[in-house]
Amino acid sequence: MPLPTFSGFGLGLRKPHYAEFLETAVPVDFVEVISENFMVAGGRPRHILRQVRERHPVALHGVSLSVGSAHGLDPDYLTRLRALADEIEPLFVSDHLSWSRAPGFNSHDLLPLPYNAEALETVCANLARAQDALGRQLLMENPSSYMTYPQSDMSEWEFLRTVADRTGCGLLLDVNNIHVSAINHGLDPIAYVAGLPLDRVRQIHLAGHSQGETLLIDTHDQPVAPAVWALFAHVMALVGPVAVMIERDDNIPPLAELLAELDQARAFASRRMAA
Repeated sequence: MPLPTFSGFGLGLRKPHYAEFLETAVPVDFVEVISENFMVAGGRPRHILRQVRERHPVALHGVSLSVGSAHGLDPDYLTRLRALADEIEPLFVSDHLSWSRAPGFNSHDLLPLPYNAEALETVCANLARAQDALGRQLLMENPSSYMTYPQSDMSEWEFLRTVADRTGCGLLLDVNNIHVSAINHGLDPIAYVAGLPLDRVRQIHLAGHSQGETLLIDTHDQPVAPAVWALFAHVMALVGPVAVMIERDDNIPPLAELLAELDQARAFASRRMAA
């Protein structure tokens, strides 16, 4: 089935800004929420999300699907995510190309995968099961990474392309993650973008990062960096209608600062698409 499209600019909905989103007219086209924060059917978070949904379209972004887990997916997780999606009717449901769970172990982090045939079979089987269970196509996000596997025999973009071809999923293109991984591993970010199936991109993430001792770290606690803005402008000249949003998960500033940064995204996109 064709992937739905949506063109607009939004923010991640975070707790410090709940009141403003509920009580004022925030100038965004959509919001994105972390799925796991709202997967309990009752309680205040779900009530707040229902109220926000009356004002804005919502995208669901997960961090616990663990599509790379060799032992398969958690059926209870899929059931709860399906219930949330059926109630909220989101623009998109997305998660990460990563793994976090094994029997008796949960990293509570997004761990990288080797890019080879064995991992590809696992990811495609899990993703197909997830899409069947949810009754909708998912968007897969490219990860930020700090290590590579000697077992990898294809690039990350080749892996993502093949996953999309086999499963029919869409892509959530995190531009900051491309920059972080490119710097950490000596990759060409323009070649990375060129190798992706850009016709499958339906959403774009922008975020900030920090300099670690030897690597860039995807911290989501800083404004978008100039190099990421430049790469974003390049991407926007190549993709179709997309939902663009800014993630901020730590050192969260007042909402007005994030809205000003979102205006920068609008300006970069407008200039590049008009060129």
